[in-house]
Amino acid sequence: MPLKLIFCFSRLLAALLIAIGIGHSAFADDHRAARVPFLPKYQQECAACHLAYPPGMMPSASWQRIMNNLPRHFGTDASLDAATVKELSTWLNVNAGTYKRVAEAPPEDRITRSAWFIRKHDEVPAATWKLAAVKSASNCAACHTRANQGDFNERFIRLPR
Repeated sequence: MPLKLIFCFSRLLAALLIAIGIGHSAFADDHRAARVPFLPKYQQECAACHLAYPPGMMPSASWQRIMNNLPRHFGTDASLDAATVKELSTWLNVNAGTYKRVAEAPPEDRITRSAWFIRKHDEVPAATWKLAAVKSASNCAACHTRANQGDFNERFIRLPR
């Protein structure tokens, strides 16, 4: 395909996406939200108790509140040394969600209470959340088979029975 044709096609696609309200930054953030390589220390510390959630799933303000409240982390003492808190906080801040679907802090800084999460999961029957294999909406790996890799693509969903 000639280079000029590729350039014209990419400009046309960009114009179309902007016209329907999906600019380049939206694609970048959506992609970034699920694809930022995890900081090894983040994976080590957070995944020891639960899924290491991709930082793009919440805005910076939510991550700051979570990191500043680790002694009372959703009913558990998840305290870390000051150097680790600083390192993880910096990484979370840099990689936090900024796209309009994520930028608004969810109630109680819970990913599962965010508007985008509820919208994405509105077709999940209430009974599914109560299955022994699922237990709660925060157990992403119960249905998203690649959640531990930060991949929430719908192609890799398997609903437990």
